[in-house]
Amino acid sequence: MNIIEANGARIPAIGLGTWELRGRTCARIVEQALRLGYRHIDTAQMYDNEREVGEGLRASGVRRDDVFITTKVWTTHFRPNDLERSAKESLARLRLTEVDLLLLHWPNPQVPLAETMGALARAKQLGLARQVGVSNFTIALIEEAVAACAEPLVCDQVEYHPYLDQAKVKAACARHGMALVAYSPIAKGRIRSDRALARIGDRYHKTAAQVCLRWLVQQNVAAIPRTSKLERLSENINVFDFELSEDDMSLISAMGSASGRITDFGFAPKWD
Repeated sequence: MNIIEANGARIPAIGLGTWELRGRTCARIVEQALRLGYRHIDTAQMYDNEREVGEGLRASGVRRDDVFITTKVWTTHFRPNDLERSAKESLARLRLTEVDLLLLHWPNPQVPLAETMGALARAKQLGLARQVGVSNFTIALIEEAVAACAEPLVCDQVEYHPYLDQAKVKAACARHGMALVAYSPIAKGRIRSDRALARIGDRYHKTAAQVCLRWLVQQNVAAIPRTSKLERLSENINVFDFELSEDDMSLISAMGSASGRITDFGFAPKWD
């Protein structure tokens, strides 16, 4: 498994996203993913599945220290006392003493960012998280967050796939030694029917989704595809035995635009 290094964190390049996975399905997929060799699991308070993620981790038999677990604080818990309490509640649901990475899930302009970053740094100092970072932050917010946080931020987790150009955000992260972690890396399944990617895949005996994930990994980006299908689990992690040519990398990058975003909400920031 390739590792993305960022400000002291060692993030496995392919992880399992768990958004919309619930109950027994979630626990079973997490368990199976870990048995298949995944070592990076991503959850969030808002996903309402932290308990099941913890169950899957324990059922897998994989040592806790061998797995990189991320969870995210929801925006209603960004005031300092709320953030610490909610992080402890996440740990109780996961049945862990700490997570590897604690993220702010979305920006919340209702709470001064300096206050929230102070609380996030304190969560790390208290040992609730080994590393801290942000999610869905714009370039301006990354700059503000880095300046306000006493602890290094290790990533910005954002939507990223061939249809969405994130070069500017990626560059902003790189300036601060931060990694980019890509959610919806196969564009919620749309990549699977992409003919151009399928044609590239034919040359490497890989699927369009595998080509897409490899494109991310070769940019030193971590990707967390979500699936509820066991056969997809194997497909998504089997991307370390080939390398895309520079021409293919460029061809895929050229597919992106600012209008390729899939995940957008009324509370989202003004995107770069």
